[in-house]
Amino acid sequence: MPYAGKEDLPPSVRDHLPSHAQDIYREAFNHAWRQYGGDEPTAHRVAWAAVKRLYVKRDGIWVPKSILTAACSGTAEGTPGNEPSASGCPE
Repeated sequence: MPYAGKEDLPPSVRDHLPSHAQDIYREAFNHAWRQYGGDEPTAHRVAWAAVKRLYVKRDGIWVPKSILTAACSGTAEGTPGNEPSASGCPE
């Protein structure tokens, strides 16, 4: 069941992720759905993994990792590849 648009996403995605993260989820899910022959659980895992590459849940809100990295470094741009620690800043 590939998703045609954001309005078709499950509530757990649609009601909690920012718009850009919803786009990432939908595109990753649809690609994985085709690649894995309609294996829905695998497609959902792939989609969440894709979202988690660029977003992190901070205080119950999904935010881009680039914002956290920039805030922690005091610069306008984050450093790619730095993963936030438990404090939210790269170690």
